[in-house]
Amino acid sequence: MRLSLRNQLPGTVAEIEQGGVLSVVKVDLDGGQRVTASITNDAVADLGLAPGRVTVLVKSTEVSLAVD
Repeated sequence: MRLSLRNQLPGTVAEIEQGGVLSVVKVDLDGGQRVTASITNDAVADLGLAPGRVTVLVKSTEVSLAVD
């Protein structure tokens, strides 16, 4: 699959916490950081997500930073 998204981060699904409608998926990136994503339970099922290799795709129209 070819994608236009340039922010593609390879990693490993470390944990999936399923809730009533949403799941919290924690991915350990190859660089040592961790990304957490909230996605629907249907998306988890459709993708067949389980611990293992994935690519995190990031698409954002805005990024905000804050400091004290």
